[in-house]
Amino acid sequence: MAKILIVDDDDSVRQSVAMILRYARHEIVEAGDGRRGLHALEQDPAIDVVLCDVKMPQMDGIECLTRMLELRPDLPVIMISGHGNIETAVEATKRGAFDFIEKPLDQDRVLLSVRNAADRARLADETLNLRTGLADRWRICGDSPAIRALRSTIERIAPTDARVLITGENGTGKELVARNLHALSTRCGAAFVDVNCAAIPRELIESELFGHEKGAFTGADRSQTGRFEQADGGTLFLDEIGDMDLTAQAKVLRVLESGEVQRLGAARSQKVDVRVIAATNKNLEEEVGEGRFREDLLYRLNVIPMHLPPLRERRDDLPILLERFRTEVVAKYDLGTRRFRPEAIEALKALAWPGNIRELRNFVERLLLLAATDEIGAEDVGRLGNRKAATNDGDLLAIPTFEEFKAESERLYLQRKLEENDWNIKRTAEVLGMQRSNLYKKIDRYNLK
Repeated sequence: MAKILIVDDDDSVRQSVAMILRYARHEIVEAGDGRRGLHALEQDPAIDVVLCDVKMPQMDGIECLTRMLELRPDLPVIMISGHGNIETAVEATKRGAFDFIEKPLDQDRVLLSVRNAADRARLADETLNLRTGLADRWRICGDSPAIRALRSTIERIAPTDARVLITGENGTGKELVARNLHALSTRCGAAFVDVNCAAIPRELIESELFGHEKGAFTGADRSQTGRFEQADGGTLFLDEIGDMDLTAQAKVLRVLESGEVQRLGAARSQKVDVRVIAATNKNLEEEVGEGRFREDLLYRLNVIPMHLPPLRERRDDLPILLERFRTEVVAKYDLGTRRFRPEAIEALKALAWPGNIRELRNFVERLLLLAATDEIGAEDVGRLGNRKAATNDGDLLAIPTFEEFKAESERLYLQRKLEENDWNIKRTAEVLGMQRSNLYKKIDRYNLK
């Protein structure tokens, strides 16, 4: 049941309304004037509905209504008055009142209005929780310069209808960016429809995108709405568009140029209002050169290019991502207080992560589920990961800065020399021509095991 605030300077009215609502199992808070009512609302965020008298000393009900809605714009406020007239009711409605009830109060009328107001408050809370949950789910984590620039671009571009082409390796978060662009756009109230072009068989892609009429081809026993129609008024996300065959590309281009889509087997086309966001892990300019992608479609899609850096180019974001994934996994499996020790974080930062953010998320889940204790250490990373740090030329040459390259090369070199000397620190230092104290510092720095 709901928590109801009753604001009325007449004790008998306030008590009789409270008795009616308590009988219906509502929780009641009372205030004898507008100022006390405002104070009660400020002190108790759990109040769901307010019943407020119009005529009160010090602060009348209309002013109280206005001040309450300034505090909580979505709060349902029911106005009650023994001097009801059309002008007062209209004024209260203009100020945002949920309902207006005249005295003497009818019990059924009060209960119905409170129930409707409580339902609206509950739905508003559920909607807010849903939006907050979705916003958190699709939040872009990180504080590296590349990610800050990415978020800034999204904020500038999202409110427009400009087409966006998102590029980046697998697992870098291309869908995440597309969903942020939709959520911050004027289309956020409409559908976000995603299509993985690489996952749909070549012979079905056109039917999937454009729909078909019954009997359009063998097996078409009913009509089907295509993804363009489903996204009408909203956003269509064409993921892995570099894998779409040339015939389907030509038809997508025609839809982008005309704003019309024609189902397979249909006699005529129909208008659609769709913002298209595309993504690929391929170099589409090279694909154009090889004749596998239409140049004119590339120009249509690539109005705003956005490139996502791989995880190896934003290693400083890894602790933020780890905490995000740790929180999610701990809550999902009720794992209590499991956390990563600093040396585990350093060990994770040293890995190559060819699968990027997606691989990291899966690996974090594995570590938290299979580690023997609540404290995840570097030994757990090595034991459960079956992974090696970047060791080949390709991995080293992919390191973005010279300083990072030097550090990674030094770490690999010292690891190899320590292993060759069976982790005898004295002998390894002699072979390297290095003081033991310096070698110990480097072992600690690189978390060598």
